[in-house]
Amino acid sequence: MNQLVGEKLSIATFKAQTTRHRIMGIVNTDDAQIVFSDTPGVLKPNYKMQEMMLQFSESALADADILLYVTDVVENPEKNMDFLDKVSKMTIPVILLINKIDESDQKKLGNLVETWHKLLPNAEILPLSAKNKFGIDILMKRILELLPESPAFFDKDQLTDKPAKFFVSEIIREKILRYYDKEIPYSVEVVIERFKEDERQIHINAIIYVERSSQKGIIIGHQGMALKKVSTEARKSLERFFDKKIFLETYVKVDKDWRNSQKELNNFGYNPE
Repeated sequence: MNQLVGEKLSIATFKAQTTRHRIMGIVNTDDAQIVFSDTPGVLKPNYKMQEMMLQFSESALADADILLYVTDVVENPEKNMDFLDKVSKMTIPVILLINKIDESDQKKLGNLVETWHKLLPNAEILPLSAKNKFGIDILMKRILELLPESPAFFDKDQLTDKPAKFFVSEIIREKILRYYDKEIPYSVEVVIERFKEDERQIHINAIIYVERSSQKGIIIGHQGMALKKVSTEARKSLERFFDKKIFLETYVKVDKDWRNSQKELNNFGYNPE
């Protein structure tokens, strides 16, 4: 979605399940408005948070005029057969996007396209490289051709449905996903306690919640060095995002088993509408 909107609205890492919420990105042209919904990937839930993530995806699907199914050249096409069966029966246009074609060769890509044709005969297939922006213009043109006529849902100058504090928490979480391994990144939630902005700078206080005391120690690291690294890298990214001086303070707290607590999930914004 970042390449389509032209701004970094969704965090991206090499780890699975990076996206947790439904994030809208809005593109306005002279005579059209495209509202992209980036959603969590399809998965079998292991705890309540993942159940909420799945609801975000299902709610976006129910609202959609076009489905963009994003895969890549290394993903196993048959890993989500139940969902593919659902997609194959959809009446809205389906465009299958095969990303990272810069990491494949022509023969492998041809075989992959053939496999996907068999699995989703109702889908248009478009190979692309988001990193190199190859295929993005073709995709945007096709989306404009397929969109139904409708009044605009958002103001012309609106870029997303999410507030600034949401992107602060996501950028901090992105750094945690990049710098920590195993279960640690998936046990973390970031809450912005203070966001005070003026013309030149923003003061931010962020709390990083983990599920166990042992995880708190890992996040902080020896003499606080691990947390300092995350905070420094997050501050740099936030300054690029807001184009302002950022003063960032981060704290770590334990909220035991928050991923399975409906109350805490509601407090953290996991409320599919």
